[in-house]
Amino acid sequence: MILEAAILQVKPGKTADFERDFAEASVYIGRIGGYLGHELQKCLEDDHKYLLLVKWAALEDHTEGFRGSPEYQDWKKLLHPYYDPFPVVEHFARVYPAESAL
Repeated sequence: MILEAAILQVKPGKTADFERDFAEASVYIGRIGGYLGHELQKCLEDDHKYLLLVKWAALEDHTEGFRGSPEYQDWKKLLHPYYDPFPVVEHFARVYPAESAL
């Protein structure tokens, strides 16, 4: 399992619209093979900052499957106008506890 993590900085005055459109965009990502789930969390210290966490079966499910899909174009159209600056997306693999220990 791969964990995608992105800090999303939303333009001032746009958080309510972003949250509404994020709920709509969530349908698109859920259609992709290898998608295992996602969550969006809001920062307590900065109400324009969010943390997006997405679980994928494999890295390529995100980098090729989702980003190469028509669903990504719909996701992008809905959400990318809210970001300033554009987020850095990183991917992580579990170290501890080992997945076999779960």
